[in-house]
Amino acid sequence: MPTIITNQLHRGGPARVKGRLIVLLLLLFWQLPQAWGVDASTEMPSMEPGQVQRGSLLLHLASGGVALDAPMLKTDVKMDISGMLARVSVLQRFKNIGSEWAEGVYVFPLPEDAAVDRMRLRIGERIIEGEIKEKAEARRTYEKAKREGKKASLLRQERPNIFTTAVANIGPGEEVVVEIEYQQNLHYDQERFSIRFPLVVAPRYIPGTPLARDEIKGFQASGWAKDTTQVPDASKITPPVIDPSHGKINQVSIEIRLDAGFPLVQLESSYHQMDSSRDEQGVHHLSLRNGQIPADRDFELTWLPAANTAPQAAMFKQRWEGSDYALMMVMPPAKAHADVGRTAREVVFVIDTSGSMHGESIDQARAALLLALQRLRPEDRFNVIQFNSNTSALFSGAVQATPNNIHQAMNYVAGLHADGGTEMLSALRLALRERGAEGMLRQVIFLTDGSVGNEEELFNTIQQQLGDNRLFTVGIGSAPNSFFMSRAAQFGRGTFTYIGKVGEVKQKMLELFSKLESPMLTDISIQLADGGKADIRPGRIPDLYLGEPLLVTMRAEQAVARMEISGVLDGKPWSRNIDMQGGADSPGVHLLWARRAIADLMDETARGKPEREVRPAILNLALEHKLVTKYTSLVAVDKTPARPLDKGLQKKNIPTNLPHGWSASKVFGSLPQSATPAPLHLLLGVLGLLAGWLVRRVEWLLSLWPRRATGS
Repeated sequence: MPTIITNQLHRGGPARVKGRLIVLLLLLFWQLPQAWGVDASTEMPSMEPGQVQRGSLLLHLASGGVALDAPMLKTDVKMDISGMLARVSVLQRFKNIGSEWAEGVYVFPLPEDAAVDRMRLRIGERIIEGEIKEKAEARRTYEKAKREGKKASLLRQERPNIFTTAVANIGPGEEVVVEIEYQQNLHYDQERFSIRFPLVVAPRYIPGTPLARDEIKGFQASGWAKDTTQVPDASKITPPVIDPSHGKINQVSIEIRLDAGFPLVQLESSYHQMDSSRDEQGVHHLSLRNGQIPADRDFELTWLPAANTAPQAAMFKQRWEGSDYALMMVMPPAKAHADVGRTAREVVFVIDTSGSMHGESIDQARAALLLALQRLRPEDRFNVIQFNSNTSALFSGAVQATPNNIHQAMNYVAGLHADGGTEMLSALRLALRERGAEGMLRQVIFLTDGSVGNEEELFNTIQQQLGDNRLFTVGIGSAPNSFFMSRAAQFGRGTFTYIGKVGEVKQKMLELFSKLESPMLTDISIQLADGGKADIRPGRIPDLYLGEPLLVTMRAEQAVARMEISGVLDGKPWSRNIDMQGGADSPGVHLLWARRAIADLMDETARGKPEREVRPAILNLALEHKLVTKYTSLVAVDKTPARPLDKGLQKKNIPTNLPHGWSASKVFGSLPQSATPAPLHLLLGVLGLLAGWLVRRVEWLLSLWPRRATGS
């Protein structure tokens, strides 16, 4: 009998009774077919070693409950990278392995800055282009097609880095392909380029009181969590998670074409083995060594230019719909090392010790924090805060970085272990509550996987309580919440760093230390020559730290000839003139500007602006540039009905993997009670299966009655 991992929220008392009842029902269910003379092998086909049991009656979920014949999913990712830009295609292949017509629903991640602008529905040789529509209209179009038996797909955004694909009317044994495309600019830091592709939506901690809702429509609520007062869309961002004992599902292939534009001294896949070749034009071609991988940890590719070839400035332009668009990168001057680190600092280290950090993640976080403590100077002050279901600080306030205090802190950190929930809000408030001593720079270093659902509440807190603090986020683990990590650092006027394995800790933390201890370029502004006008994004240009470039997008009605970038570097005025002539013509630049403009508008809500005031502007931009946003979706509908209307349609939520290195018992045993009554879900699932089997058995017995009555 397969192992079942259930949510361990409700311990003792009623939970124990429920658990025993579940076991009894499962045993009864397992034995009934044999008792009635039914061959169980016809219901539960055998599986090969290492494979997930597919086509079986039950697919157990670590997030609680069961899934019935969920469609198989295979994803093919193709990246075309040129200079600072990437065009990415994601093909999701839905295979209905059941005997009924199915609607497949899949919640999946994309990069938080992806400008998603295209979707195609592929049915055999036919291709149906998706249309961008206001979200409610797109949903109505999809639901109508679903009712009429037509094949249709709907792509919607739940978070900037979480999306849902729904595919209606997939016939038994049939495969339907949904192709999604997006535009993205690369990350550049410390003279190194990188691109990340997230592969799994990690389980989120959902705080708050469950909302009482009488009706849930469409595919909106496919998750294991209930909507709450603090996370009103929790059911949309918590896809079911397969029991790890079943193995890994949702295989992914990745192919990359990389035209860097300069020679490389290093090209590395951080967490997956890749095969690489280079053609006569110097273009690199990469693919996964084993062909495919399970979707359970982020993919990252990094490359380092050869000495003296790293760009100091770059520009990509596009003329689109009567306007000029540009993406521009400029490197500020680096300060001499001798001038670095003179300012005394007050550093508050905040470490996430919740259940999702169990295993490899807490090892990475402890190693990073121990390294940071050793870096403190005698003139610095510091404190350590840890949080899970509760928040506590090592010291009552910041203390001097004496050898004795540092030794005490290192012993404290070495003894930390991961368990419990992710009550991040109280930790943020505690870290930001105090102000640094006169003349000291106060920095908050936040080490977490960011697996929370109440991001907006946290952003509001940062915005309101930041003061003169600087917040630096360090994303830990195989699938960190990149939207939270990057946006929290943006609101905190700091930077974000990813650490995906213990072997990265030293290099990544040393790079972070260089930023923490170096002067930053602040008060940055851009002026156009000759009174020119342009819409420059981001609207609020962030401070820049050592090794970071200025990266902006702009839209202008007329071509811009020159601009001046100015700011304050180490307390002194700094400026640079930029000749806007030249640059590479590149498609898709307008998408990056629009995506950044929409992000700016969404940020205004965290700064207190009512959402109703920003929604019209976002909607207009999204419809103009055909982008998927919080208020718009892509929908594609086939004109020809496929499912006979007398055939039912079963909704099938496609489970995801638990992120690499995570512990199911630690995660689902530490979620708040608002998450889900998993034993009850499992009980209902089993009862439903049992009831269905009993109905079929009774129908079979009734069908035999006339023959028995006549002696046949």
